[in-house]
Parts: sequence; structure tokens; C-alpha cells
Amino acid sequence: QVQLVESGGGLVHTGGSLRLSCAASGRTFSRYAMGWFRQAPGKEREFVAVTRWIGGSVYYADYADSVKGRFTISRDDAKNTVALQMNSLKPEDTAVYYCSADTRYSGSDSAEYEYWGQGTQVVVSS
Repeated sequence: QVQLVESGGGLVHTGGSLRLSCAASGRTFSRYAMGWFRQAPGKEREFVAVTRWIGGSVYYADYADSVKGRFTISRDDAKNTVALQMNSLKPEDTAVYYCSADTRYSGSDSAEYEYWGQGTQVVVSS
């Protein structure tokens, strides 16, 4: 069982930055692919980014096209945390951001992730 708790959301102006963090419980954090998804009002939950440990000091990361070059996902397996650094924010980035985890899947389909946090709200004003 994994529990995920997000933090770091808030209100920011267009072009600003925010750093989201997700703290995970559990002793085998490194085995989990960790993802970030978001859901805007009236829209489906959509993939943002994912990271997975490959081995040694090598990590895999993937991003939605809409955030490539602006967002960076990172993880600290010693601290059981995963972060999402968001730069050059746009009003269309406004959403509730969710942290997710799964041991077997590291893709962009939200239905495949087993564990979810409660979400943190990000609002980008124009």
C-alpha cells in the first residue's frame, strides 16, 4: 500500500513558476513509476509527466507535449519524494494536479495507475 500526498500548489501569474512535491509512504519507493496528471474543470484527467528508475543512477522520464521544455519531473528515492518543477506557466496549465504511482506501468494512461494522491490546485492567472 502506498499513500501519496501532494503539496506546492497555488496561484501564480502567467510566466511564473511553481514546484509541486509528492511525498510517498512505503519502503520500496524506487520500484514505483511516479507520475503527475492534471484535471481541469469539465475535462478529463490528462498525463503530464512520469519518471521511473531504470537502474544505477539512470532514470526514465517522459512528458506530455504540452509541457515539454517547461516542466521537469524529478525524484529523490532516499526521501520518497517526486517533484514537478513548472516554469513558464500558462493559464491553460490551471488544473488540479495529481501524483500517481504504479509498480508495473509507466505510461500516460491514468487508468493504469494504482495509487493516487488527493491533488493540489494550481491556478495560473492571465
